[in-house]
Amino acid sequence: MDIYLKSNHEIEIIRANGAILAEIFDRLSEFIKPGVATVEINRLVEDILAKRGAVPSFLGYRGFPAAACISVNEVVVHGIPSSRKLVEGDIVSVDIGSFRNGFHADAARTYPVGNITDEAAKLIKAAEDAFISGSKKAVHGGRLSDISNAVQLTAEAAGFGVVRDMLGHGIGRSVHEDPPIPNYGPAGRGPKLRNGMVLAIEPMLTMGDYHIATSKLDGWSCSTKDGKISSHYENTVAITREGLQILTA
Repeated sequence: MDIYLKSNHEIEIIRANGAILAEIFDRLSEFIKPGVATVEINRLVEDILAKRGAVPSFLGYRGFPAAACISVNEVVVHGIPSSRKLVEGDIVSVDIGSFRNGFHADAARTYPVGNITDEAAKLIKAAEDAFISGSKKAVHGGRLSDISNAVQLTAEAAGFGVVRDMLGHGIGRSVHEDPPIPNYGPAGRGPKLRNGMVLAIEPMLTMGDYHIATSKLDGWSCSTKDGKISSHYENTVAITREGLQILTA
């Protein structure tokens, strides 16, 4: 495994990219509502990235056709923006990467569309809580699977499934770098966490079973096999001797 440790200067470049993503997420919290098409969300993402001199990390990545992965309800990740209009009660996750000055930042949020059920709101919060639990274990000298274990315990304690087939990851000059970060498993395993590691920690939770399948129609959208809804929460973080830094908040 080839883990590239970042300098303080490189972390600051990633943080500047992260600030663009944070700006976009703030805008989306007001923009996302019933009647908005997912392609309109993608257009807003493209516009803000361009105004800030950044390039979308995902556009063209392994052939992905959009700036943002926009995943509605049972779609866990990699949803392709379209003319589909959001309706009251949907939940929608938006996963974005920003590339500028040689480095990437990556983050995701899940939003309610109008009024949603209490269970859906609980699912959205649980994904964020699972990220927080995992991030507390992202400390210099710890082990990578300490993060994975904390995510799983928090998610399952709230009554939700944890997707196994999609992973967090290192990030830097490439949008996906070593190490891969599962969202489940026992603590105390994997590489030691070290000062200068930059990671994208991204719990993906499901209302039901954790098994997912990739669409045979578009080759990208990954949905729950049981058709139940899912939530995704992600930040890019840096491990330092002084403590964890969240670069996309």
